[in-house]
Amino acid sequence: MDILVKSKEGDGEKRKPVFLFCQGSLPIPLVITYERDGKKELGSVFVFNPDVLTEEYHLVIICKPGIPLVADQRALSDNFTFKDSTGYFPRSYTERNLLDYYVKRDKEVIQFLRRQDWVSKDRLVIAGHSEGSSIAAKVALETRAVTALIYSGGNPLGRIMTIIERSRLLEKDSTDLTAEDMDHWQQVVNDPEQMDGSNGDTHKATYQFSVPPMQYLEKLKIPVLVSYGSKDAIAPFDAYLRVEMIRQKKKNFSFRIYPGTEHNYFPVTADGTINYDVFNWDKVAADWRKWLMQMDKGR
Repeated sequence: MDILVKSKEGDGEKRKPVFLFCQGSLPIPLVITYERDGKKELGSVFVFNPDVLTEEYHLVIICKPGIPLVADQRALSDNFTFKDSTGYFPRSYTERNLLDYYVKRDKEVIQFLRRQDWVSKDRLVIAGHSEGSSIAAKVALETRAVTALIYSGGNPLGRIMTIIERSRLLEKDSTDLTAEDMDHWQQVVNDPEQMDGSNGDTHKATYQFSVPPMQYLEKLKIPVLVSYGSKDAIAPFDAYLRVEMIRQKKKNFSFRIYPGTEHNYFPVTADGTINYDVFNWDKVAADWRKWLMQMDKGR
């Protein structure tokens, strides 16, 4: 596997805690090259400006399995996903695109990192967005070294509920757009080990990511920050998580809602159009940093 580490310039060998970021779904290379004015340039590895967090942390991100670390934009699909010569996602990716694989992989990466001289052992933050939120939550539950979790854009009731809610939001008449989703979920449950990824996620991936992460989250004793956009399809489920954590009198949970924004924190206009000209990811990362600093002061 390929691991990238982003450190503040000059701090590569300085001992600092790790901030492990688990990216969302799809087989997208971490480093995408493109041409601008005849010159080759590199796209951003992280969805936010990593400099927001490198003062206090070494940032770590892991490449998707079976996907090249570096790829030219012209060789990728419109959504930047990598496909092999057959026009499908590589089999080496679909065979490993499972919650259990990612959790095992990330736990081994954490063990490797903690053996490095430049890694501080006193703190370890794991953050995940979208699909990565489920991975981060389960890793946090199974790894004592993790001292804080950032759960971003995740659905505590699982992937299938996000699929159903997105269909429900598209309904405009009397047609039930969730009927196919329910039929698909029945097929997944009937054959949860099926590994045919030709039409997207395998049954096994859908099943594993549909196990409600609530089961991991409510067992955590470490500080947890839940962040999401209020116009995201997962927003009602994160609101439920907050209500439930209040009911359970869990004091280790904090919530940061970004009103009027969608899954990736872009604003949504009154007519439902997403305004991609307003980039909020850096603000989100800055809010994460502020929360982490407050946690450190309370230690």
